[in-house]
Amino acid sequence: MVHVPPVGADKVFILEGGLPKWKAEGRALASGPVTHSSKIFAARQRGDVVASLARVQQALASRSAQIVDARSPERFRGEAPEPRPGVRSGRMPGSYNVPSNSVVKDGLLLPPDELRQAFAAGGVDLDKPTITSCGSGVSAAILWLALDAIGKEPAALYDGSWSEWGARSDLPVATGPG
Repeated sequence: MVHVPPVGADKVFILEGGLPKWKAEGRALASGPVTHSSKIFAARQRGDVVASLARVQQALASRSAQIVDARSPERFRGEAPEPRPGVRSGRMPGSYNVPSNSVVKDGLLLPPDELRQAFAAGGVDLDKPTITSCGSGVSAAILWLALDAIGKEPAALYDGSWSEWGARSDLPVATGPG
């Protein structure tokens, strides 16, 4: 299991390999209703780990953080249509591309050396602050986990991601090779 930095909860883990690996290892499974005693959960956001559009714009303009996009290279370059209506194809000018599928295999994060290679292949400087992004903020979390696994926890995750940026006609879009 991989520990997930707290964003509202302290004891959160990712099951590496997911349910398929769990089953393949012959671990216990149960089905049916589960009952637990009632508990109070008070979520709290840890610092500024969720980046706003304004923060991403500022980071791109000042180069204070790298925006690393987890989408496929074809979507990043604007060669493939976006799956959401009204969202333009392309990328944020100045962003980097490390496809989420380049850091996992069979539901597991790659070994640290291979993770570093994947980020290097995308032009990412691991010594600079990073904000992860993707199409909707979900696969950006995979990049977050990969960076954290090599001791390079990102500055933030842009949960608006391309679905927010690409839907706004007032924001610039780059296409073609980066």
